[in-house]
Order: sequence, then structure tokens, then C-alpha cells
Amino acid sequence: MSTKAAEIALQDHAALWSTGEARASEVVNAACDALIAGLDTPGLRILAACTRAEADYDVHDLLPAALDELGLTCYPVASEAGQGAAVRALAHHMLAGKLTPREFTFRIHQRYGHELPLTERLAELDDEYDILEYGDRTVDQVDAEVTAEARRLATLLTVPAEPTDTPS
Repeated sequence: MSTKAAEIALQDHAALWSTGEARASEVVNAACDALIAGLDTPGLRILAACTRAEADYDVHDLLPAALDELGLTCYPVASEAGQGAAVRALAHHMLAGKLTPREFTFRIHQRYGHELPLTERLAELDDEYDILEYGDRTVDQVDAEVTAEARRLATLLTVPAEPTDTPS
């Protein structure tokens, strides 16, 4: 794994953890992968050294420093920015083949329902999977639309969480 891929994976796991979509031990595993890939900071080493038993208690305190040292963003638990980053992370997982399109829409729909404007189309597509046998669409057609939406979200949400000082 490249250092950039490890950085993205750590950021994604941190975002998923901040929204309850990932366990603390998964964040620790991502920190270990980042070390193996060549990223190395004191905070990252401490985070990677957590045992599974310690992770649930320590990640909350250790993650912000580790991410800050790497220039990554630590989203507050249950924040709107964290929700957007978690959606992007799930889109990355789907596009990498870690989730099927159906699993992706189900997780988004289950977590956010029809309440989050950013993911409204995915919730609608999840509903479409449920009624395929009654309509004229196929699984492949809905899968293609979900994949296109995942690509859009993965691209849309890669902008910085905070504005930069660079003039436009």
C-alpha cells in the first residue's frame, strides 16, 4: 500500500468511526497499516500500539493528535462534516469492491434515512432495490446508478473541510 493510500484509508476509518460506522479497533488497524506503508509520527505509533481491548477507550483521545500530525482531519463525533466524510468513505469502499452497491445503499439508508440531502438519492435507490420485482428495472440498472452516485459523492466530498487562505 502506498503512503497516500494508507493516508486515505486512515482518514476514511477515522470518519467512519466518528459516525459509529466503524469500530475503534478498525481505526487502530488502519494506523498499523499506515505505519507499515511508511507513515510515521509519534501519535500514529501510539495509536497503532493500542490493543483491541484498549481501542474502545483510547482511540477517542489518541486519534486527534495522530491525524493532526499527518495533516488529516479529525471530525467531531456525529458532526455534519463527519457524516459527509463517512459517506465519502463508504463510497470509496463500494468503489473498491468492499461493499456491493446494494450493501452501500442499505447502509446509507439505514444510517441516514431520507433525512440527509447529500444521500437522498441513495436512499431512493435502496427503496428501488426493494421493489425491483414489481417494476421494469433490473438489478444491473440500479447497480449502475448506485455506482455513478458513489463516484459523484467520492469526487464531490474530497474538497477540504475548512476553507483555505488561498485566494480564488
